[in-house]
Amino acid sequence: MDDNRGPRIVFLGMLNLNLIIIFYIAGVIIVSLLGYARENTALAFLQQVRSMPFVPWKIMTAVTLLTGSLTLFLCIQVENSYLVYLKTGMEIIVSLFLIYFLNFSYTGILLLILADVTKRFPGMKGRFTAIGVICAVYLLTDYNLFSGKYNITALETYLSYYRGDIRSVILAMRNILSSLNMLVFIIYTILLMRIQMSEKERILQLNEKLNHANEELQQANRQMEEYSRESIKNAETQERNRLAREIHDTLGHTLTGIITGLDACITLMDAAPEAVKEQLKVIADVARNGMTDVRRSVKALRPDALEKMELEKALLQMMEETKRASGIEIEYCCTAPLVHFNKDEEEIIYRIVQESITNAIRHGKAGKIWIAISMEYNVINIWIKDNGIGCIHIEKGFGLHHMEERLRMLHGSLNCFTDNGFILEASIPIRWGEEIS
Repeated sequence: MDDNRGPRIVFLGMLNLNLIIIFYIAGVIIVSLLGYARENTALAFLQQVRSMPFVPWKIMTAVTLLTGSLTLFLCIQVENSYLVYLKTGMEIIVSLFLIYFLNFSYTGILLLILADVTKRFPGMKGRFTAIGVICAVYLLTDYNLFSGKYNITALETYLSYYRGDIRSVILAMRNILSSLNMLVFIIYTILLMRIQMSEKERILQLNEKLNHANEELQQANRQMEEYSRESIKNAETQERNRLAREIHDTLGHTLTGIITGLDACITLMDAAPEAVKEQLKVIADVARNGMTDVRRSVKALRPDALEKMELEKALLQMMEETKRASGIEIEYCCTAPLVHFNKDEEEIIYRIVQESITNAIRHGKAGKIWIAISMEYNVINIWIKDNGIGCIHIEKGFGLHHMEERLRMLHGSLNCFTDNGFILEASIPIRWGEEIS
């Protein structure tokens, strides 16, 4: 339910009540004047009044026009602050004219203006100013205050036309309606206060919810940071284990062979010098092969080409060297800007292309390879196809497993399938924030 519905209904009731009171008092005055004129007692009446009364039809015309204007001003909705001030000023002026035509016998109309200002006036400072002005006008328009200085005819003078019992009923009805107007104004003010209190409570509850949500968000951020640190630690552990296996399988095996051969040379040094020479040649070959393996393991840490040049140039150089060495045809299409990547992102892109070319030549016996790199919504998509022999069942070896592990660390994905050859598709979310057109 709309919170403003109650005050709006009460305000409309207050407006209608004021219209009834205004026309009630105007009707009493007009009937009195017409009665004096009809009974030829106008002279006696004029001797009682302190000022010349208005002509009856002028009173009714003025009251009708003024109440219509006041109703129109009260119903107009304006947002601009200057227009709100102008609207309130016009309402006060129209109300003063109504009070004047009613001989200052009713000033409750100003409470209606006050109710409108309390609800619609923008800004607390301007609202209090307007309320102060209206209250001052309400106090200054009291009949007893004005009648001492200005010639104003009291409503009781007009009521002398009626009999005593009718006069009492008319006055009682006016007082009841005025009191009812005051009561409706109080109810309207209470409703506004309740709405404002409810709004403050709602804002406090919303602030509490926001604070609670912020605490939950901060806790989630802390958990994400902890998870990120654990993920990085796990990735580092996996990488260390991989490097340990690589060193164990290459350098350890080579050093073991060299040590064994040197021990044999020491034993045969005096007995068979020629055999020692042959053994030393074998040891030298083992050392050279070990050096090659070590270089290959070190190269696996970071491709040398990526250390010397940008990713795009490194890919082009690798493809050109492959074409010269193997005679294979490679078609390459790249629509993504291969710049501003992190080192791990550059490396995985390079390794995917390198491993795919190697597999296509070694296992697929391909004569042509197609390579396409594109980007969509900050995701690099790599598509590689060859025209090799393919395979019925894809068995992922060390190279593809290694690719999947590296892609998993970057939250990427890898898909392989055969279709007139072998097709590899990889997707890598890119972390760099600089937008490249």
